[in-house]
Amino acid sequence: MHRNLAVVALSLWAAAAGAQLVPLDPDWNELDAAPPPAFDIKRLIKVEVPGSTLRFGVDPVTVSVGSDGVARYVVAAIAAGGNVTAIYEGIRCTTGEARVYARYNADTGWTVTRTAPWRSLREPQPSHHSLAIAKAGVCMGNGTNGSAEQIVQGLRFPVDTRNGR
Repeated sequence: MHRNLAVVALSLWAAAAGAQLVPLDPDWNELDAAPPPAFDIKRLIKVEVPGSTLRFGVDPVTVSVGSDGVARYVVAAIAAGGNVTAIYEGIRCTTGEARVYARYNADTGWTVTRTAPWRSLREPQPSHHSLAIAKAGVCMGNGTNGSAEQIVQGLRFPVDTRNGR
C-alpha cells in the first residue's frame, strides 16, 4: 500500500518536473474555434470539482482535439435549483491553460467571447472546473490525452491517484 502511494507520488512529481522542461513552440498558432456545439445534459460525464456547490459535467459528443493540440468541449454547470449554464472552452495541456470560447444560459443561448485570454489552470478563479477536467482525462502528463475518444474514455474512467489506479 505504502509502496503504491510512493510510486504514485514520485510519478506525479516527475510529471510536474517534466512539464516545466517542455520547450514551448514559438510558432504555435491556435486554430479558429468552431461555433459552440449543441449539448445535452442527459449525456454529461460527471466531473468532481472540489469545493463547488455546482454539479459539473462534460458532454462527450462535444469533445474534440484540434491539430493545434487544444482539446475543446462543452462543460455544463447545474445549480441546486436545476438552473443550467454551460461553457464552450479549450484546454492547452502543454502550457496548462484554458480559454473560454462561449458561454450559454437558458435565457439567452450562446454568447461568443472572442477576446477571452488563455488563463493558467492554476491561477485563482471562481471555479476550478477546468483544472478538474484537465486532471480527470483531458491531459496526460504535459500533453493532450490523445484523441477525442481517448479523452472521453479518460473522463468516464478517471485515474484515481488516491487508490493507485
